[in-house]
Amino acid sequence: MREKLTSLIAVTGILLSVPLAVAAFGSDRHVDRPEKQRALTTEVEPDISAYAGLGTWVDMFNRRPWNNPEAAVAVMVSKGVRTIYVETSNYSQPFSIFKPEEMGRLIEAAHASGMKVVAWYLPSFKNLSKDLERSVAAIEFATPLGERFDSFALDIESTRVDDITIRNLRAIRLTKRIRAFTGPEYPLSAIIPDPAGQLYWRYFPYATLNEYYDVFLPMGYYTYRTSGYAGVLEYTKRNIEIIREETGDPTVPVHAIGGIAGRATRREVSAFVRGTVEEGAMGGSLYDYPIMESWEWNKVQPLQGLQ
Repeated sequence: MREKLTSLIAVTGILLSVPLAVAAFGSDRHVDRPEKQRALTTEVEPDISAYAGLGTWVDMFNRRPWNNPEAAVAVMVSKGVRTIYVETSNYSQPFSIFKPEEMGRLIEAAHASGMKVVAWYLPSFKNLSKDLERSVAAIEFATPLGERFDSFALDIESTRVDDITIRNLRAIRLTKRIRAFTGPEYPLSAIIPDPAGQLYWRYFPYATLNEYYDVFLPMGYYTYRTSGYAGVLEYTKRNIEIIREETGDPTVPVHAIGGIAGRATRREVSAFVRGTVEEGAMGGSLYDYPIMESWEWNKVQPLQGLQ
């Protein structure tokens, strides 16, 4: 992978010098043509099993999981968690990997317990060179035992680029470069704004992104969008349905994210779980781990059986 990164830098030195040298991206209004990146020359399908079943989320801003990663993993195991989604960095941070020592401990403890770990990074789309470097750093990260993340997810939500046309194009360009680095067999996923409720990212490029990503993870934070059992049920189901409609792929893999955990009622969490299960999502989770209540863990147990 290190040699591959060196080659990538050599290539993207050329690739990035053209679009990024034009700081204002005057050419960004030209839309790149979609390419079937996942259907190249391989017969091996990416292993997306990390996105199945019950997951949980860990970001950089709550100290508890990072103070004792092994203890946090033990709690997750006791709750039936199959996969941990871990933030490695974001565009505003000065580092590529948050707390690399603790990150390594978390990965090793999770793998030792039979769990998987997915890295996620939040780009700004204002500096594609940095966003690519940070994404590659997560994909390449290795623990002292040589263990790596089981997959990588790009958190596509920043509105630092105001113009939606340009924002879409940059999201697609970054996506293409990440996929070019990993090759078609590596599992990639897209964390996306909630299709049923978001207003700040119209004309989201679902169909194009579906050419590069293996799984979609809609941020269905119903506590910001609706309330009550019926409202959350409809909202959750529509998030999944819209992805299928917009990608034109009725079997597109989806892992539904709900929450914000700790702010929802019991009936609302039950509605999220029901909607996720009834729509045939491959997995589900609440955002995020440190604020999960005991009753919420009990309510999300049906998500364990999703595949």
